Amino acid sequence: MEYMKMNNGLDIPVNGIGTFLLKPEEAETAVLSALQNGVRLIDTANAYMNEKAVGRAIQKSGVDRKEIFLVSKLWPTVYEEENAVEETLKRLNTDYVDLLFLHQPAGNWKKGYSIIEKAYKEGKVKAIGLSNFPNEYIQEIIDTAEIIPQMVQVEAHPYYPQTDLKQYLSRYGIGLMAWYPLGHGDRSLMEELIICEMGKKYHKSNAQILLRWHVQSGNVVIPGSKNPTHIRDNFDIFDFALKEEEMQKIAALDKNTRYYNATVQDAQKYATMYMDFNAQQ
Repeated sequence: MEYMKMNNGLDIPVNGIGTFLLKPEEAETAVLSALQNGVRLIDTANAYMNEKAVGRAIQKSGVDRKEIFLVSKLWPTVYEEENAVEETLKRLNTDYVDLLFLHQPAGNWKKGYSIIEKAYKEGKVKAIGLSNFPNEYIQEIIDTAEIIPQMVQVEAHPYYPQTDLKQYLSRYGIGLMAWYPLGHGDRSLMEELIICEMGKKYHKSNAQILLRWHVQSGNVVIPGSKNPTHIRDNFDIFDFALKEEEMQKIAALDKNTRYYNATVQDAQKYATMYMDFNAQQ
């Protein structure tokens, strides 16, 4: 396992598992499989409706909670609820989360950030993050908040490597966590000739080559899967390293093309998208 040191001194594993779009039973099985195969970074969210399942998997795994880096996200509809963090912890069946994001730049996100800051001071949250936030909102938080965020979570992959954003974040020591790290299942990215050639050279899958590129680029990755073999293989990227010229060849695939194109205005719809999070199974 390799780690990134965040701007508050906390170490985060650079490779984990995401649970987006996984039903509760799928998330429980996937997270349990991941933990049994050495994965120690788990990413979930209020809106994934599987926090309770993630909590059950952690309990069943027998892995010491202190060894697990648990990540969740507050949904915009709870940004103004003073007990939002406590309810999240209750669903996860834990006393703290290692990293808590604001999920979308919608609703009263300033209030939501202040609620996470309070939880941070109380030890219920060990690090603070922003998911899908545009630069101007990130800068506003940096300029006005008491605690600078430790992590920003956005879409990132060789077709959309977030080069400018990473340079901006580096000025504040803020890390980048990549979702869609494999390009949202886009076979054209997975089957790029140079990726295939590197896979044959290192005896690794194309997915493993892409994930290795991410971590050597300084990203944290959370590939999602419910397939035990894929979960194990996605984590098996620490026994080789790409050469600098190979890293540059993959970086040259940049098309400035993303798969998720919602604007801040589109994201505002999330502020009225109410879900009964405590009804999770």
